[in-house]
Formats: sequence, C-alpha cells, structure tokens
Amino acid sequence: MVTIVKCPTCKRPVEWSQESVYRPFCSDRCRLIDLGAWFGEQHRIPDESSTAADELPPDSSEES
Repeated sequence: MVTIVKCPTCKRPVEWSQESVYRPFCSDRCRLIDLGAWFGEQHRIPDESSTAADELPPDSSEES
C-alpha cells in the first residue's frame, strides 16, 4: 500500500515512495518556496529558552 501525503506548500497529493524525489513536496518549486520561507523567517522554531529567561527576576549583581 502506498502512502499519500499532502505537499506542505500547495497541498497537492504526493506519493510517499522512492520515486517521489522531492517528498514531502510535489516539486522542486514547492521545496524552494518552503526553503525561502525558512530563510525569510516566515517559519520559525520557538526558542523556549528566551521566554524562560524573560520570566526570571533581574539579577541583583547586574545593578552594580
């Protein structure tokens, strides 16, 4: 049985197999659009360490 997934960029069905060289994308164009979105920071992985650091009280040694 062949698994069918949706292209993350255009939502077209893509066969998940060795013949699908751009999987999970349907084409090189969709792959490059997604890569450009990462480079342009439209896609981001949340940085949990910065939000945790923002919640800490200020260090009293920094006030000197």
